[in-house]
Amino acid sequence: MRCHCALRNLGFRRIIAAILPSVFLASVSLAPPLCARAGEKSKIPAVRWDEQTPGCTFSRSDDGKFHYGLWSGDIGITASVDSQELEKVHHRREPFFSVLLDIRYRGSGTLDFDSATITLEFIQHFQVVQPALDPDDFVTKIQADADTLDHETAREIEKHPEQKDAKQAYVRTFQKESNELIEFVSKNTLRPAHLGPSNAEIGGWVLFSTSSKWIGRWKKQEEFILRIPIEGKVFEFPLKLPPKPGDVLLRKRE
Repeated sequence: MRCHCALRNLGFRRIIAAILPSVFLASVSLAPPLCARAGEKSKIPAVRWDEQTPGCTFSRSDDGKFHYGLWSGDIGITASVDSQELEKVHHRREPFFSVLLDIRYRGSGTLDFDSATITLEFIQHFQVVQPALDPDDFVTKIQADADTLDHETAREIEKHPEQKDAKQAYVRTFQKESNELIEFVSKNTLRPAHLGPSNAEIGGWVLFSTSSKWIGRWKKQEEFILRIPIEGKVFEFPLKLPPKPGDVLLRKRE
């Protein structure tokens, strides 16, 4: 009897050992990827925008943009975001969140700036952190999607020639919007740069994908943290959109 019980226990243990890895992997797959969480604080010192802190400024322009300024040492950064950015995201052919950055360097030396290290944290969506989109990769994707649609439409027209006019009209509109987006991304996005006295200022748009299963519908008010690592520091900009009556965002500085 003891021998049979031991064998049964051994078999049970083997079954448990076999299924535990699968259970573990399944539980991991249900959680946001570790690399996309903001739980672990960076060891790099952070310089955070706050209206009450010296070196921080806020202004609002007539085109509906909010401008957050932050100086620390020889580096000054202005982050601008459209007050209606949340509404515009869902109307874009490729959904992305955009921020306009202006970076100035007033030091006598030089420093390298890498736009690829910029991130945006979606506070109310599992604190997911999205890296800045690579402009060249993004352009390639836009063009590939347009080419795929063109090929698929040609096949559909062969099967349903009576739908030719409607389908070709849709493709023309898609191609036009894709070309406009490609031109915008190619000409206006922020790129890596070498800053110094002869090249003291750079500017451009930084784009972040909102296509993630962890980023659901927008809340009534969304909170973000824009992080820009540069010269051994991380410049942090807390953003709230859209602003509520009474928020600091509605108080325009003179």
